[in-house]
Amino acid sequence: MLYAIMGTDREDSLEARLQARPEHLQRIQQLQDEGRLLLAGPHPAIDSEDPGPAGFSGSLIVAEFSSLEEAKAWADADPYTITGVFSRISVKPFRKVLP
Repeated sequence: MLYAIMGTDREDSLEARLQARPEHLQRIQQLQDEGRLLLAGPHPAIDSEDPGPAGFSGSLIVAEFSSLEEAKAWADADPYTITGVFSRISVKPFRKVLP
């Protein structure tokens, strides 16, 4: 089943986000390589493709996991979680309807 992993960044997290980003992307790439990733990306803190120093307010990952517990465990082990970039994480089942 698909699960939406929504992380909310803490205030002033840009530097920590940039440091943890390579490991974070490596884990997402693994989901992609396994054919389990539907989409992933950050939420810019301002209405801009490149928010610069404003940074990001969070991230969204939609991927396939065997259970809600597995999706939560994956999110808990993410570098953005471990390093404190995310102040809060929500993991919910997701049902793709369109397209």
